[in-house]
Amino acid sequence: MPASVGGVFFGRCYIMSQDTLLALAAVVRQRRNATGDTSYTRKLLDGGVKTCGKKLAEEAAETIMAAVSESDEALKAEAADLLYHLIVLLEVREVSLSDVIGVLEGRMGRSGVDEKAARGGSR
Repeated sequence: MPASVGGVFFGRCYIMSQDTLLALAAVVRQRRNATGDTSYTRKLLDGGVKTCGKKLAEEAAETIMAAVSESDEALKAEAADLLYHLIVLLEVREVSLSDVIGVLEGRMGRSGVDEKAARGGSR
């Protein structure tokens, strides 16, 4: 793992520091001020929630396909695209990534079954 990327090992898994994702979210937020001619992110944001949601769905499908039938490197690349497009969708809705991380932190230490029951069911 590059020294510039912060994180820790949890068991055998490398856990990326939330700083990397928060930095990406800040860049996405800054792109609101760019022009659509120079920024792909700005073009997505200008398209609104439906455009950003459609792109996120496409990236989710590509991530699933990579997981099922492609290399680890392809899966990593698609997963990175998926995270980027999720952050763009959050930005277009003006939902803070920090708030999403807060929700995840609130779920830590609870069983998935208990957590789902607390949310009221099947989602």
